[in-house]
Amino acid sequence: MTTHYEVRYALGKNEVKAMDTEQLRSAFLAEQLMVEGEVNWVYSHYERFMVGGAVPGKTPLALEAIDPLKAPFFLYRRELGIINVGGPGRVVADGSAFELDFKEALYLGTGNEAVRFESIDSQNPARFYLNAAPAHARYPNKKVGKSDAKVLHLGSSETANERYINQLLINGVVETCQLQMGLTELVSGSVWNTMPAHQHDRRNEVYFYFGLPQGQGVCHFMGEPTETRHIWVKNEQAVISPPWSIHCGAGTQSYSFIWGMAGENLNYDDMDKFPADVLR
Repeated sequence: MTTHYEVRYALGKNEVKAMDTEQLRSAFLAEQLMVEGEVNWVYSHYERFMVGGAVPGKTPLALEAIDPLKAPFFLYRRELGIINVGGPGRVVADGSAFELDFKEALYLGTGNEAVRFESIDSQNPARFYLNAAPAHARYPNKKVGKSDAKVLHLGSSETANERYINQLLINGVVETCQLQMGLTELVSGSVWNTMPAHQHDRRNEVYFYFGLPQGQGVCHFMGEPTETRHIWVKNEQAVISPPWSIHCGAGTQSYSFIWGMAGENLNYDDMDKFPADVLR
């Protein structure tokens, strides 16, 4: 089999307070998304959000429906966001081909039946990071390059959080039902990805970290603002953030991460912020 998945059920904040390190990691960390020759998924019951990865080698990989979807094809009732974090690749959706270079994105609307992932150079394979959410309407497929993104420049070197937020699959750039995705790049010397920390009870969020060399990592913070917990994350791993949880992180060097969300609304700025002096 080339498609693998696991299911993660939703946990409440009172349950999480009592978890040890391994319990936290098994509940919220996606460790093996990018495996060459495979499509890997984590199906989360927070907003029924799916996080995955596809790494085609010499042979293309098909987007296959998994059993929890109970659907004839994957995008029967879902929409899909794709961001390439590897070599040049191609996504073919119902006969239409979209070439994606490093850090380029693609939105596929519900109703696309036959989707496959390809690497243009199998020696430098594409590494497609995937987010999927339930969809109630069909919107057009759309490729979004970095030049098409809405870019925000936030933070400063003095607070070690200077960063560029590339809003790729977001309201105002692409029409979606509820899925939003973007890519944040930290400037050299900055290590904090989001400060002040925030939460949005209307949406879940997933952070996928990449661009981390061997031996480097990110300490990702989660939990209630007054009951924070942390998870150490390596390159090309993702952390699922429940709607009730804050999310922020600090790395041992600069890095990039992809954020993906789904839920009640498409308002990117709908968040509740918690500065460092109120966190515990």
